Amino acid sequence: MASESTLQRQVSRFTQSAAWTPRDALFVAVGVYALWVIATFVFEGRIQTLLRPDATFDRLVYAVVANLLVGTVLAMWVVRRIVAADVVEQVRAGFQSALRTVGGVVVAAAVGLTLYVVQNPPSTDPMVVGNVFAQVLPTSIAEVVVCWVLVGATVEAVLRGRGSNRYLAIGVAIVTASVLFGVYHVAHSPPFNTLSQVVLLTVVGVVTSLVFFLTRDVYATVVFHTMLALTGVTQSLADAGRLGTFTDPVVPLFVVALVAVAVLVAADVGFVRRARGELHA
Repeated sequence: MASESTLQRQVSRFTQSAAWTPRDALFVAVGVYALWVIATFVFEGRIQTLLRPDATFDRLVYAVVANLLVGTVLAMWVVRRIVAADVVEQVRAGFQSALRTVGGVVVAAAVGLTLYVVQNPPSTDPMVVGNVFAQVLPTSIAEVVVCWVLVGATVEAVLRGRGSNRYLAIGVAIVTASVLFGVYHVAHSPPFNTLSQVVLLTVVGVVTSLVFFLTRDVYATVVFHTMLALTGVTQSLADAGRLGTFTDPVVPLFVVALVAVAVLVAADVGFVRRARGELHA
């Protein structure tokens, strides 16, 4: 009976956001990350979904399960709980005013596109770039939400709550989010699951970390992060001889990308921005 009562108290503690401690928040955040990595392997890396442009159904299942349900909806629900528990401030988790977000997205898109072009990519065909961007976007949303908004911001808040220097807390959060982003690629298709790619993508993660912690805007970070991924994805498709399948519009890719953005916005408005009301209710 005593053990059952203890279990009931633990369950109650985790279902009531206001009862979460910073350590609880970090534990749950890391748990969501682990679940997302597993889902990515099951629905993408295991069957090499992204290397098969013709595998429309498999890409749809991967995008919906791993990136929309786990990487976005579940992760944003946990962010809501963490914000409502007053562990992380809403703006420090990446949710700014509409005006600031629009400005950040425009700048991020311009800088990202410039970086793509100067790297001498396999294709600058607008349709190819558009298709690949649409394919990458749902994944990028999940990556940014899980690695930076959820885990990164929580790590920073936990360290600040323990009295750490502001810059030390941000530095540790940058390293943590970047390493987790790199390591998660072991669950992806070749060549992204190799050690060299994990190291390279960890460095890419540092760049994304700088953008996130400087702008504190999830949308600007998503756009910039997606632009960073374009070169690697187009190159892998070119190496596999499959880039030609992207010269015409791949409608399902655009549909899933639009749904992913809609889900992010809905979770932002319906979960995170209402979390402060929970705290003070």
